[in-house]
Amino acid sequence: MPELPEVEGVVNSLKPVATGKTIKRVTISPVLEVSRKAGKQAIIKGTELADFQQGLADAKIIQIVRRSKYIYFHVEKDQQSMLLVNHLGMTGAWFYVHETHEISEEKFRKHIHVIFHLDDDMLLVYADIRRFGEMRLLQSEGQFPPLLLMAPEPFDEPALDHFLDLTKLVKYRNKSIKEVIMDGQVISGCGNIYATEALFRLHIHPARKVNRISQKRLTVLFHMVVDVLNESILAGGSSISDYRNINGEAGGMQDRLQMYGKKQCPQCLIPTKQCVLGGRNSWYCPSCQR
Repeated sequence: MPELPEVEGVVNSLKPVATGKTIKRVTISPVLEVSRKAGKQAIIKGTELADFQQGLADAKIIQIVRRSKYIYFHVEKDQQSMLLVNHLGMTGAWFYVHETHEISEEKFRKHIHVIFHLDDDMLLVYADIRRFGEMRLLQSEGQFPPLLLMAPEPFDEPALDHFLDLTKLVKYRNKSIKEVIMDGQVISGCGNIYATEALFRLHIHPARKVNRISQKRLTVLFHMVVDVLNESILAGGSSISDYRNINGEAGGMQDRLQMYGKKQCPQCLIPTKQCVLGGRNSWYCPSCQR
């Protein structure tokens, strides 16, 4: 699943090509229409497909920003502001092309689900192989309450105090540190990959309970998470499987990962182990991490 650095990369690619453009019309794949008839809401959530298309037709994209692992498209239509919120799920990807055949990888071309036809005669295409991503057209964040529960951005000043305050609560102190730093209400945007890396770099076992880590050590861990996220942003994110930026390019952070998905510890060279925490596989070194 794309984490904060991957979403940041997509947003940085989208801004120069889509900001200020007007969406002339929206095309939705037959797959989403079939899903809706079957009583399911694939990708487009919380609104009828026709209302989604009508709501965005002739809307101008004013600003594109990242919030945690979400992409926020601030749009305006008839002097009314709206918010198009997109989560990439496991395999969501955006492309900016003249024609869909320009998308180089067949696996994305075969799974195009939403096309925004822009006023510069270009297409802003959303493809999603597994269809776990989502789009919501809102009047404000408050229309989808989970957005209001996200922790502050990890790069912003309040984020450290927010993290330390929450880790003092009973509901978090008895959990594993890996689960806690992957919780978007505790730290925004840190998922399995970067939680694994931060813990390994500090030699902290992912299953260690929060109440067995000092406040000083938790502070160091928070800063390590931020450092790893920043490193990945500079490297273009991690392309473990299906992450691409809007030019179809893979990131480079996967080549810098020291523990995630590794069979051998790069420091002591013994075999790594895995455990499941919070429903996610966690790699760790049984010798280096305690």
